[in-house]
Amino acid sequence: MRFGFVGLAGRPNAGKSTLINALVKEKIAIVSNKPQTTRSEIRGIVNRDEAQIVFTDTPGIHKPKYRLDARMNKEAGTVMHGVDVLYLVVDGSVPFSKGDQYVLRMVEQANCPVFLLLNKIDKMPKEKVLKNLQSWNERFHFAEIFPISALKGNDFEDLLKTTESYLPEGCAMYPTEVATDNAENFRIAEIIREKVLYCTEEEVPHATAVLVEKKEFFDKECEIHAVILVEKQGQKGIIIGSQGKMIKLIGSKARIDIEQLLGCHVILHLFVRVEDDWRSRDNKITEFGYGFIDE
Repeated sequence: MRFGFVGLAGRPNAGKSTLINALVKEKIAIVSNKPQTTRSEIRGIVNRDEAQIVFTDTPGIHKPKYRLDARMNKEAGTVMHGVDVLYLVVDGSVPFSKGDQYVLRMVEQANCPVFLLLNKIDKMPKEKVLKNLQSWNERFHFAEIFPISALKGNDFEDLLKTTESYLPEGCAMYPTEVATDNAENFRIAEIIREKVLYCTEEEVPHATAVLVEKKEFFDKECEIHAVILVEKQGQKGIIIGSQGKMIKLIGSKARIDIEQLLGCHVILHLFVRVEDDWRSRDNKITEFGYGFIDE
């Protein structure tokens, strides 16, 4: 029996969250087409005949603009040093850039085998895939290289089997029916935040956080009170929308996914509150559960 941790690292929008959902075969990480969707470590558990693999999705590594960004980068770096295998997930459909070079410098400090996962090959002709694989291979000595499509790929058996061979012997830490060890309230908050990302544009999505303040179960239903936090009064108005249309849309979309998660009817109450400049305030970042916690 083998057991181990596999970290997923890369730039924002590389497809890490889509990949971890595909590997676990359950939606445990929210996804959107906006960068910096993932703010905290997300763990997904894959059980195989002779192994249990714990995958850790990390925030996309990027140039920090706020204190939140710096702590997200630190969390990604910390995960790199605490896993048995590291996946560097790369968007192969875009040119190599300074951001990729920055991520590579962080990866060079990892003390474990590093796999290159050249993602989004469904967007590229075969010739470009081969060229990109060769180019990346010349930049770093990867233990393994896999061209993949996290969005459209259905068979990751070769990747999982190879990963398994790199893991140490050990006993499973989680029950086989568990897909993630992230707390239920955290998953509910992330679902709501995903719908904010989906429904709003420009700066508003990045300025939001979500807290579940109350959750009560009754006969075959659950009542949830959650607050969407923003940094400015104008952002609050956008989230609420004209005659409350936007917040109703966010709530209706979130409720569908929350009901699937909880397996019961959900009564969802959403509120909006302004927390000035929270992305630059360590106490608020910690309170909202984002980023690496400094000691």
